[in-house]
Amino acid sequence: MTDMRVEQPSPRNAALILVKVAHTVVWAFFAACILALPIAGGLRRFDWAMGLTALVLLECGVLAVNRGRCPLTDLAERFTADRTPNSDIYLPKWLAQHNKTLFGALFVLNEAIVLWQWLK
Repeated sequence: MTDMRVEQPSPRNAALILVKVAHTVVWAFFAACILALPIAGGLRRFDWAMGLTALVLLECGVLAVNRGRCPLTDLAERFTADRTPNSDIYLPKWLAQHNKTLFGALFVLNEAIVLWQWLK
């Protein structure tokens, strides 16, 4: 008879998983805010666009205060020696590595689209 017990993760691994899930949820929220900007502008809901912009700028402020790093990255590093770009989040390595550049550019582009929609 084979032993069918499932091995439970260690407390450190469980904590890392929890941080990675939380970080991924927070990332998805702010990515959605950035992606929703031109939709809000297209619907002429500039109040929504302002709210989305304020949320993203608040996140930028948090990153700036933390020397360009997400506080959840610092927390994840307490539970692992892994320092790959996606060691703290459930994203592909290439996306985690280029996340700020990609979504920063997308944020600026989408803000320009909202401005264009407002002016027309």
